[in-house]
Amino acid sequence: MPPRHRLDSINLLRQSPRLIKHGRREIFIHAAVRRSTVLIAALLFWPGGSFADSFSISEALDDTKLYFTAPLRWDSQDWLFFGGALVAIGASHEFDGRVRTHFATPNDALLNGKDRNSARDALPAVALILGTGLYASFIDDSAGYRETWSLLEAGVFSTVTAEALSLAGGRERPDATSSPNQWGHGGDSFPSVHTSAAFAIGTVFAESGNDEYRWIRRIIGYGVAAGTGYIRVRDNVHWLSDTVAGSALGIATARFILNKQSNAQQESLQFQPTKDGWQLAYSVRTH
Repeated sequence: MPPRHRLDSINLLRQSPRLIKHGRREIFIHAAVRRSTVLIAALLFWPGGSFADSFSISEALDDTKLYFTAPLRWDSQDWLFFGGALVAIGASHEFDGRVRTHFATPNDALLNGKDRNSARDALPAVALILGTGLYASFIDDSAGYRETWSLLEAGVFSTVTAEALSLAGGRERPDATSSPNQWGHGGDSFPSVHTSAAFAIGTVFAESGNDEYRWIRRIIGYGVAAGTGYIRVRDNVHWLSDTVAGSALGIATARFILNKQSNAQQESLQFQPTKDGWQLAYSVRTH
């Protein structure tokens, strides 16, 4: 082989790891955009006129602004939750290696970050949204439409936030490396997007509606959330601390949605029939 060709081959071999990591990062970015776009499309174009009448694009934009600027309005309880989440993530990080060793097998320990069951693991949380929306459409229930809207918002907000954090952190997945400290290497492991969305959707589902079937809602909602986190670790596609961080982000998102629901329920606008026509009544609950 001529020296020039040999040098070109050597340079290509030296650059190949960079090219591979760059290609993987492009795949991660495209996957993030695709998942977020699907959720947002579902949010804006859900079939059924009655459901569409329960929300507006301007409301979605207002909620988005409030969500992403929420840390500016955090109170002491919110900061305590944030601090507790950081402690939990740090503690779980100490067990990342041991948990990976427990679940990973020699055959699937290093699969170069291929998430083969991504769609399967997202289905339970998506089913909560679809099931709630279809049932609300079946009985034509306005409260059900609003709950479906809240579930969709929780899914969108948590997914977009987790995607952004995972791309910024660049942490390698446990099926791409045996070291839990590979940050900034083009991965998308931290936090777990699936776990974040599952906890956001599951928590909103568990704590919404009336109290008649609260225990059933909580079993289903929290069961879906915890099960999703467990499967992601068991399948060796996320570190333990990834799922702990994802669950904290999901719960924080759900708290935002539930607080918004509570504030909306404190205000009501009603048309009441009277002897001479109709009376407009506006009430605000203070407690």
